[in-house]
Amino acid sequence: MNIVLSRDSQVRIMENTVANAEKYFGQFCTLMASYARKTAKLRDKSDLLVKQLIDYANTENPELRSTMKTFAEELAKVQDYRQAEVERLETKVVEPLKRYGVQLKQTRAEIKRFNKVRNNEIKQLEKLERLRQKSPSDRHTLAESNVHKASVDASRTTQQLEETIDEFQKQKLKDIQKIFSDFVTIEMVFHAKALEVYSSAFQNLDDYDFERDMEDFRAKIHMASGNYDARPMSATNPSSTLPWSANSQSVRSTLQRQEDSEEDSEENVVQDFSNPEYAQIRR
Repeated sequence: MNIVLSRDSQVRIMENTVANAEKYFGQFCTLMASYARKTAKLRDKSDLLVKQLIDYANTENPELRSTMKTFAEELAKVQDYRQAEVERLETKVVEPLKRYGVQLKQTRAEIKRFNKVRNNEIKQLEKLERLRQKSPSDRHTLAESNVHKASVDASRTTQQLEETIDEFQKQKLKDIQKIFSDFVTIEMVFHAKALEVYSSAFQNLDDYDFERDMEDFRAKIHMASGNYDARPMSATNPSSTLPWSANSQSVRSTLQRQEDSEEDSEENVVQDFSNPEYAQIRR
């Protein structure tokens, strides 16, 4: 009977191990899936910002138009990196966590099978004990044989279960290390690339000379008032006076993602600052 109690303790440890993994791996899976979705939503909002920057740039004077063009291109590059981040999160983090559902189910089935064998052993022991109490002097060969057989089955099943749980625990520890190492690597790669692009974008904005645009603006005002001696200052880059089209790969992919997500995404709300009450207009 002491052996049976010892097996009970083993099973409780095994069941707690599986239950703990089931609880936390399920939570990790839910949270990381949500993390990936929210990152995708951030990408979508940034894609919308790129589109708005393009539209705005085409309404401005040459210097700012060129600056905003470059800024939109840089921001679009970041969204390409973010798209890669989302895909890697789903492949290397979310999917491995999802697969644990099947593995946990199989391990629980092994524990259930062992419990069935163990219960049969207990049943045979109790049966033998009742027979001994009724007839202490008689030999109960059949009952003793059944107990022996049940005990052997339980011992064999216990060993198999120990091996299964040992392998489960070892694989779980290795997997949790790899999954979150991959997560950190994905985030480091994204942020490293994003920092590089954002640094370039900041430098571009910092180099913007608004005085050139002010001179051009003032010249246009003077011309409109009839002062034809004042001429608009020519753009540093002649092509920047033309409306800008999406000619970079990053911007094209950003605009394509924006078009693809418009049908099934939530309505985007933009503040109309021309309205004194800041009314919300729905796109």
